[in-house]
Formats: sequence, structure tokens, C-alpha cells
Amino acid sequence: MPWATWRLAAGMAFAVALLSLCAMGLQYRLVEARMSEAVRSALAADLGGFAALYEQRRIIALRQAIDYRAAAGGREEMLLLLDRKGQVLAGTVERWPDGLQAAGEGFGTDGAAEFRQGQTRWLAVARILPGGFPMLVARSLAPVDATLASLRRGMAALGVALLVAGAVVGGLAARSVMGRIGRVNALADRVAQGDLSARLPGPRSRDEFGLLETHVHAMLDRIENLNRATHRLSDTIAHELRTPLNRLMQKLGRVEGQPEVVEELRGEMRNAIRVFDSLLDISRAEADQGVGGGLVPVDLSAVAAEVWELYEPLAEDKGLTGAAAVQPGLGVLGDRNLIAQMLSNLLDNAIKYCSPGDSLSLTLTEGPDRHLLRIADTGPGLPEDIRGEAFERFVRAERDRGIKGHGLGLALVRAIAARHGAKLDMPAAEKGFVLDIAWPKLPA
Repeated sequence: MPWATWRLAAGMAFAVALLSLCAMGLQYRLVEARMSEAVRSALAADLGGFAALYEQRRIIALRQAIDYRAAAGGREEMLLLLDRKGQVLAGTVERWPDGLQAAGEGFGTDGAAEFRQGQTRWLAVARILPGGFPMLVARSLAPVDATLASLRRGMAALGVALLVAGAVVGGLAARSVMGRIGRVNALADRVAQGDLSARLPGPRSRDEFGLLETHVHAMLDRIENLNRATHRLSDTIAHELRTPLNRLMQKLGRVEGQPEVVEELRGEMRNAIRVFDSLLDISRAEADQGVGGGLVPVDLSAVAAEVWELYEPLAEDKGLTGAAAVQPGLGVLGDRNLIAQMLSNLLDNAIKYCSPGDSLSLTLTEGPDRHLLRIADTGPGLPEDIRGEAFERFVRAERDRGIKGHGLGLALVRAIAARHGAKLDMPAAEKGFVLDIAWPKLPA
């Protein structure tokens, strides 16, 4: 089971056991108080009887009564009467308990004290009767201790049983709850990977979880419709505007007498057409995000090496120092043309923005879970104020307004990476621009 399920089950088991133990603890205290009160009442009854005898015939009556009780052999009482010299006149024991001091007057239970003899606890009243006769009347607390010990063992066993039962019941309940949450989480993971058409299978229940799933489906339907409408609008605009621009370029060939103006207009139209082509590429890549169809095994190492060979002469012509380290044989599931287009965009941008003397590098290595492709340069890099939105469309730094471009290169890179399930990261660099692309490995 997932950690959250274990945690919920353990919490439920602990709560049930804690409440039960609190209730048993209260019951334990009540039993202890009642039994102790019963012993004290028995001790008070003994003292009352001895008081009545003492009123009749003093020490002689007490001695006879204690001898009679000693002969009966009661195990739950301790009786002892001494003379003035400390000699035993009558009793169930042969000597006065160690450490017990006679105190108080009369035959009341005030001043009753506990003492231990051997393994047994006693509740005792010790007095010095008139004339200097020490007397001890005590009741054993062994039955109380035995009952309470048995009760504690029962509570411990019941506590363990409650923990086990609570863990089982809590585990089943938590598994049911977390299973329902897991369905929604699995759907969220698929949507996060770009599959807006993902839905939960099977009928939905009529409880709160079923209502949540219904709301999630309704939300996804709305998002999918809006996304589809946005892509349709982008495609339509790009197609509809690219066609008249191509016609205008053809008609410019018929204009005579102003070749410079004609060539300038043609350049502007070519730039506009390239913008629309880039927008269409981004739109297609985003529309296919999360859809596995069309992706085939591709040798990423070979594609990276080929693109680097194509751009290395251009970097050298501009005075850049180039270096590539490509680990061979690294495959991914992808579209070869899109991957080549992504790498071309990144290398073309690096060459365009770097100055002579800067360095440019491409590395591809195999990681534990993904293949790591890194493109780094020592050029001007990205200003801090646009790093958070560098992959958005038409985002460009103010300092780069004089360099040809439309701010669509990194947007296309992000769309192609999402199409392949690759993760982008821009680690901090002392100088220049560094982009890491973590590619999912080719499934076995």
C-alpha cells in the first residue's frame, strides 16, 4: 500500500485504541477505588467490633476475640495485641511489622496506613490502648492487587487486539479511500503529460468521489474544447494569411523599376511566412502532446551528431569554439524530424547570439532514468527578468530587438519536448545559456 494509506490506517487504529484505553483506564480507576473502599469498610467493621468488646471487658475481651479469630485462620486479616513490655498477648502473627508506628486514639480508621510484608500489601490501624497495650488491626490488599493485575493484563491484551483490529479495519477503509483518490491522481498524471482526452473508466458512484470525478470530467471536456478551438483558430489564421502572402510574393515579380523595394518586400513576406510556419509547427506539436501515435524508435545519438556536423562549420565561421561529446547508441521514442528541428533551433540561436571567441558545446549522456542532452554557450545568456517566460511565444529581450528573430524558437523547443515527454531545465550558469533536455529512454 502507498505511504499515505499506511499513515491513514495507522492513525485510525491508534485513535480507536487510544479512546478504548482511555475508557478502560477510567474503568480501572473506578474498580480500584471501589475495592479499596471495600477493604477500608471491612477494616472499619473489625474496629467497630473490637470497640464494642473493649467497652465490655477491656483487654481480656480483646484477647479472647483475637485468639478466636486467629484459631479460625483468616488469611485476609492481621491481628496483634501486645502487653506493656511488647510481649504478644494474642494475634495472628508473632511480631509487630517493621516500620509500622502506632498512632492515634480509639477504634476509628483515621490514620490508617499501608505497609508491605513480603509480597503482600496491608491496610492497617495501629493504636496504643489505655494502659500501654499496643494493638494492630489490618486487612490484606492482596485480593485488590490480584484483581487489578488481572484487569491490567486484560487491558493490555484488549489494547493489542484493538490495535490489530483497528489497523485491519483502518487499512481496508484507507485502501478504499486512497484507491478512489488514486483514480483521480492517475487521471491528473495523464492530463499533465498532455493527454487532454483522458477520462476515468467505468461507471461513477453516487457519493462525493463520484461527484468529484464528474466535475473533473466536465472541467476536462471544457478545457479540451477550448484547446481545440484555440488550435483550430491558430491553424486557420496561419493558413489563411500564408496563402495571400505567397500570392503577393508572386505578384511582386511583375513589378518593375524598383528592385530594391521589391526585394525588401519579399524579405518581409518571407519572414512573415516563416512566423506562420513556426506557429503551425508549435500548434501541431502541442496538439500531439501526450499522444503516442506517430512516434517510432529513433537513434538520438545519430540525430544529435548529424545536426552538430551541420552547424559546426557555421559556428567556426563566426569564430566560436565548438565541442561535442555524444555517447553513441542512445535511443528514444520520437519523431526524427521534430528532434532535428529542435536541435537546429537551439544551435542556430546560440550561433546567432554569441560573439566571436565564445564557446558552444553539445553533450549527450545516458543517465539512470533518462538520456541527458545539454546545449551550452558562453554568450550573453537570458536576462533574469525573462527567464521565467523564456519558452512563451514572441518573448524576446529588449537588447535583442536589433537581431532578426520572432521569439518563437524556444516555444517550439518546449512544444517538441512535450510531444516526446522530455523535461526541460535551465540551470544557472556563470556566463551564457545552458539548456538541459532529459529524454525518456527507449522502452525495452
